Amino acid sequence: MASLEFTVRRCQPQLVSPAIPTPHEVKLLSDIDDQEGLRFHVPWIQIYRMQASMAEKDPVQVIRQALSQTLVFYYPFAGRLREGPHRKLMVDCTGEGVMFIEAHADVTLDEFGDSLHPPFPCFHELLYHVPGSQQVTNTPILLVQVTRLRCGGFILAFSFNHTICDGAGLSQFMSTWAEMARGATKPSIPPVWRRELLMARDPPRITCNHREYEHVPDTVKGTVTSNEHDMVLRSFFFGPSQIAAIRGLVPPHLQHCSTFDLITACLWRCRTKALEIEAEEEVRMMVIVNARAKFNPPLPVGYYGNAFAYPAAVATAGKLCENPIGYAVELIKKAKGEVTEEYVHSVADLMVIKDGCTFTPIRSCLISDLSRGRFREVDFGWGEGVYGGVAEGGAGRFVGATYQVLHKNGRGEEGIVLPIWLPAEAMDRFADELDHMFGNQNQTTITTLYFPRSTL
Repeated sequence: MASLEFTVRRCQPQLVSPAIPTPHEVKLLSDIDDQEGLRFHVPWIQIYRMQASMAEKDPVQVIRQALSQTLVFYYPFAGRLREGPHRKLMVDCTGEGVMFIEAHADVTLDEFGDSLHPPFPCFHELLYHVPGSQQVTNTPILLVQVTRLRCGGFILAFSFNHTICDGAGLSQFMSTWAEMARGATKPSIPPVWRRELLMARDPPRITCNHREYEHVPDTVKGTVTSNEHDMVLRSFFFGPSQIAAIRGLVPPHLQHCSTFDLITACLWRCRTKALEIEAEEEVRMMVIVNARAKFNPPLPVGYYGNAFAYPAAVATAGKLCENPIGYAVELIKKAKGEVTEEYVHSVADLMVIKDGCTFTPIRSCLISDLSRGRFREVDFGWGEGVYGGVAEGGAGRFVGATYQVLHKNGRGEEGIVLPIWLPAEAMDRFADELDHMFGNQNQTTITTLYFPRSTL
């Protein structure tokens, strides 16, 4: 797919506004939403094959109309982010709409081969970044492109401002969007704003230990930035055999740990070895934890704002690499267990006390489990998608972030795709470490893309 070339013809970008007038008001984002580390646009992609039953339907028209209906209920998406005193973000619910691009491509899905997963070398063709669209404020919160394919399938690509919602919130928004496309007139789960629930307390007070926000001195090795030369974006597939191989390396009392914990521990250990970090240096694995159910009472059903924390598992590189993988699994499980209602309130308070500080990128990796969102199953009328999820690894300028996404490989195996960025030499070492861990199966790498520094 890296060598695949095709032509995309785009119509002029247009604004899609709510189908009927919506309230004009200003809504504050929560102090969990309003983190410096969330001020970026997340690139997303949904890929669908032709369905004979939908032959008379135009996906562009269906999705555009459904989006307009969805914005009636999720009208903050149709507004614009503004910055107030102390850089506080708020949504000016203007009803202006989201940016929408209609496109046609002279290519079929079959021509993409087995490469319908990150990284997508053609993503810039499938989502045109309208000038200014990647700014945080005073620009559409959502940018959408629907591209018809020659085979009758289509690709829905979009980017959204992370401050407006998290993965669970996006899943809810997309479910409503798909329901509208299939003929619904209202969401099965009504959206809930209620961002005041995650505002800092008065007075704010930091009551928990937040190692993810610690100031850490930089060193020569271990911090991967977008300024690196010869960065590589590569995806790895973890199918049943790979997951079984990792599980076979953990002790009996950890056999019931989640697949997410296993893959995360594997990533942390192999990545640390690949970067050749000095043994005495501390390394961090920050794990996104959905905190909705941690509250008493739980956050309202339908709350679509950011409602997560990313506690850090911390170890020296030496201990992480010298110990069996069960050591990393234990640390990750312990860090995830630290997230409580009090922990989330403490994060919100820390944002105010330390003026919106961001997580440390120094010798750090951040991972999110997007498999729970089941984005591939989002059905706009064309059935389940071929792929549904993030379009690439990284989070804004932080290339140390990655995601676990459900995927079915070319052999029909269900598994997890993990896209990661590393410098080229470190990526080779990372692949070797994985290969060794899996007993030299050498079946995990599915796509590699090389990017010169200037493209990042």
